[in-house]
Amino acid sequence: MMKLLDVLAEHPDPVPLKQLALETGLHSSTAHRILGAMTSSGFVERSDAGVYRLGIRLLELGSLVKSRISLRETAMPAMLKLHAATGESVNLGIRAGDEIVYVERTSSGKSAVRVVHIVGARAPLHTTATGKLFLVEDGAQKVKDYAKRTGLPASTGTSITTLQGLEKELDKVRRHGVAFDMDEVENGVRCIAAGIRDDAGELVAGLSLSTPSERFDPDWAPLIRETADDISRALGYTPPAVR
Repeated sequence: MMKLLDVLAEHPDPVPLKQLALETGLHSSTAHRILGAMTSSGFVERSDAGVYRLGIRLLELGSLVKSRISLRETAMPAMLKLHAATGESVNLGIRAGDEIVYVERTSSGKSAVRVVHIVGARAPLHTTATGKLFLVEDGAQKVKDYAKRTGLPASTGTSITTLQGLEKELDKVRRHGVAFDMDEVENGVRCIAAGIRDDAGELVAGLSLSTPSERFDPDWAPLIRETADDISRALGYTPPAVR
């Protein structure tokens, strides 16, 4: 059955029994019997011309699986692995309007330095590493709208407070695929973030590593991006093919 499903999945058009038997290595009578059972349960559809294609039942099951996938549960194993590799706090943030909300975190316990990225904490998009990822996704006009709407308030002396400065920063994020927060939310705390995408390719969250400024290491960026990519794949995201 799994062989038949795999072959049907490889073909965009309906496939005749003879070809299915050939590609699966099954005897025609065996393939026909299994396909009959799969057709009656909705996993496969058979047309009047005697060709087969994947059935609607698979779509129903796929939607059910998707609805049961929890971002936090899916991300946590990778977050713990990143935490173990770096010894620093790892945060999972999602967008809520003009702010980032932190929905999960591993705590470093290495320093008494207070980090604002606790579960439930909020911070503006333009001051956070994760927020900058979402602003890049918005595009130029929506970034202008955001700047006008919020006024780009400062949280610290290093926060970006001008549209020109924000656009310059977002260009760096776009080129490098990661974003930085250099003491912009809280003095003495720095972050690196990479985006997490779902099966539709939508940016749904940001994975960030937060450290006291004295321990900040930009060389962690590739590892953070790799970890975020692992979570994206677990959510069903398939990166575009490189041509």
